[in-house]
Amino acid sequence: MKKKIVIIDYGLGNLRSVLRGLERAGAAATITADPEAIASADGIVLPGVGAFRDGMEMLGGLQGTVLAAAGDTPLLGICLGMQMLMDSSEEHGVHRGLGLVPGDVKRFVPAAGEKVPHMGWNTIRVDRETPLFDGLREEEYVYFVHSYYAAAAPDHTLASTAYIRPFASAVNAGLTYGVQFHPEKSGAVGLKILENFIEQVC
Repeated sequence: MKKKIVIIDYGLGNLRSVLRGLERAGAAATITADPEAIASADGIVLPGVGAFRDGMEMLGGLQGTVLAAAGDTPLLGICLGMQMLMDSSEEHGVHRGLGLVPGDVKRFVPAAGEKVPHMGWNTIRVDRETPLFDGLREEEYVYFVHSYYAAAAPDHTLASTAYIRPFASAVNAGLTYGVQFHPEKSGAVGLKILENFIEQVC
């Protein structure tokens, strides 16, 4: 039986491309804002594109649903969704996140020859063994679009990437995972990560 994965619809994010990616990876995926559907899922995906403050505000009452479900249901945050898992962000002022993964979100300080946002293909270096990256090489190319990065402790960092400075490109705490890149736009590597989330994590 296919794993039942829900993609949280809170008004931000490339929901359809995430849906297609999960379906290609073998999931029975749905887009929903229904708390009961989220609570009964085999796995939860929190996508997101845009500003941290807007994401937290638009998630609204679903924050409690996500926090309750994260205790015993695997959760994958993607891009802004990963940042929202952290304690706080300094984007447009300091704002509290869900606090599921220890760490804070900070803005890249532009450097000579390096543009912000960080956009395009870059490598992730796998720092810790994890079922999410089962079958991947130590370094793989994935697709990024972001102006802020997660500063997470080493024991919560699954993979790191160098752009202007090293940053956590994948994080974990308990059953909660986050990736700063877009697996649904990262070709065969991204598809493998989604397959691992469905089969190895959920």
